[in-house]
Amino acid sequence: MSALNELKKHLRPGQVYRRADLLPWSNAVDRHLRQLVDEGTLTKLSGGLYAYPKPTRFGSAPPDDAKMVEAFLKDHRFLLTSPNAYNALGVGSTQLYNETVVYNHKRHGRFSLGNRAFDFRIKPHFPRRLTEEFLLVDLVDNIDRLAESKSTILGLVEKKARRVDARALARAVRDYGGVKAKKLFEHLLTNGEQAHAA
Repeated sequence: MSALNELKKHLRPGQVYRRADLLPWSNAVDRHLRQLVDEGTLTKLSGGLYAYPKPTRFGSAPPDDAKMVEAFLKDHRFLLTSPNAYNALGVGSTQLYNETVVYNHKRHGRFSLGNRAFDFRIKPHFPRRLTEEFLLVDLVDNIDRLAESKSTILGLVEKKARRVDARALARAVRDYGGVKAKKLFEHLLTNGEQAHAA
């Protein structure tokens, strides 16, 4: 049991670990992982991925989404978003979706991590953080995934596009836009693109 206690010394509440992360501290990692899960020290999130729950006065706090995704991908380059983020744009999208989207460079598909569903989508380019301009572009590219009236939303998107920073929107379309976004915003951004080229 001393080997297990030695391993525990390296674990920190609120952290997420891959099986490989624990190899330097354990000579029987699979057995130790089973014991730690059985006793409630660790929670299994998915194959080879474990969380050390952080205790709060309301019980154990679930692991942070970003920590789970970073451990799952073995990569810090990703962007967490959701169709719910479009609701703040004021373009008629009001539905609530139980979905977290992960733009990344490595994995594609739906995965469950700690009883939470994540939609991993490989995308060559994405910003480090969400911006209004990126969300407008992203909304147009994902319009077919939304439940609301597409024509209503796209009409409001065009109005919104005229009120945001034209240069920032042009950059977002150029750097992150797919075919749909580039087609929709092309006529709105002609002047901005010419100014940028100059």
